[in-house]
Amino acid sequence: MFDGVLPQSHDERKKQKPDLEALTLIPPYSDLCFGALLAIGSGSRSNRKRGVLLGLDACGTVCTAPRIVDLSFILDPLAAEFPQVNIEGAVVAGQELRLFQRGNKRHIDNAVIRYSLSAVLDGLYSERANSMTPIAIERFDLGAIRGTPFGFTDAAALSNGDMVFSAVAEDTEDAFHDGPCVGAGIGIINDRGRLLSFDRIEGTHKVEGIHARLKGEVLELLLVTDADSREVPATLFSACISR
Repeated sequence: MFDGVLPQSHDERKKQKPDLEALTLIPPYSDLCFGALLAIGSGSRSNRKRGVLLGLDACGTVCTAPRIVDLSFILDPLAAEFPQVNIEGAVVAGQELRLFQRGNKRHIDNAVIRYSLSAVLDGLYSERANSMTPIAIERFDLGAIRGTPFGFTDAAALSNGDMVFSAVAEDTEDAFHDGPCVGAGIGIINDRGRLLSFDRIEGTHKVEGIHARLKGEVLELLLVTDADSREVPATLFSACISR
């Protein structure tokens, strides 16, 4: 989707990758008659403040070429709120775009950051969007395992605006370097920003992606792991939670 070729060296590849950490579905807007997928860079480095729009057709299939978008107008202002910006999840709920900021051992800064969806979409289509401050920021302490705090890794929105999120306890001091995963969990934050639940899951799987769907009183989940190694394939898990 981006020009150029990433280096084979792990360290150099990590420095140069666009780090698209969050993916969400946006509703129809402008020429995106059936909506689009919006991939969002983490914002943890200057080269990680771009995103990609992928237009969808009536069947939900990607039907347009990738459109590179500059996200610095929403990511740059976050430097005043967080010592290390690290966006790991995004959801659209109602008229809001909500970003999930991930903390680490040095800066325990888990937060849900709310923006006006229409204002963000206008900015994506503007040649020079003005910097945009969030309409609200809600901070969360998810606890820790042996001194390693849990940090958001992804999120999905339910139809009522509640948000289901994944989190891991990764032993790292900053938003750039990877570390061993010592635990993971799944939680729910309601539409108003209240933490309803957070439950640890067995094992030390580094869950970095989540999809959620509510069927009756059962929450159906799909979870994807990332071992931070090109030699270890991602794993897809399914799970159910009774509400």
